[in-house]
Amino acid sequence: MLAARLLLCLAFVIAMLTAAGAAPATGLHAAAASGDTARVRALLASGATIDARDAQGRTALLVATHHNQVQAAKVLIEAGADVNARDEIQDSPYLYAGARGHNEILRMALAHGADLRSTNRYGGTALIPAAERGHVETVRMLIAAGVDVDHVNRLKWTALLEAIILGNGGAAHTEIVRLLVQARANVNLADGEGISPLQHARQRGYAQIEHILGAAGAR
Repeated sequence: MLAARLLLCLAFVIAMLTAAGAAPATGLHAAAASGDTARVRALLASGATIDARDAQGRTALLVATHHNQVQAAKVLIEAGADVNARDEIQDSPYLYAGARGHNEILRMALAHGADLRSTNRYGGTALIPAAERGHVETVRMLIAAGVDVDHVNRLKWTALLEAIILGNGGAAHTEIVRLLVQARANVNLADGEGISPLQHARQRGYAQIEHILGAAGAR
């Protein structure tokens, strides 16, 4: 019991020290969140640190991306904000825009040095969550940019596998499977348990996806 109480006290002290050392959100973060581009410009002109971090390790650009504030993101990116700056949970403006289908911000990130090989906390590229969530245009953009279509995340899933396993078999996910196949994704790259994309599609009754995979030589 005493040991448990000591551990609890230690955890509390660590939490308090962490909170005390965390950077507070800046006015730039607030302006980015609300999409106040005039304020963003004014703060930058007055010397605000463009990639300053808040308590979660987020830059103002990542905050703007969270809120899909396209114009605020544009001002920050054009002023030199880092599109690859990660927060405490390994999100960056580029990765978050890709995962959420914030395509206007994603397009700007791709044009300003997005690291296509960067991965999120699950070890996945931007393409994998985009495929999972049915963001067709996002998937198209990321494929065109050159993201590895066969990257395997920590769950041992590729974008193709996630589109099938976590998708709903509807029009969006079917189109994503078609795009990935057209991009020469390995249709026989199985998951960690050896189950192939075709087997997953068949198990779920996704007939159209099964047809696309079969036509591409899936087994």
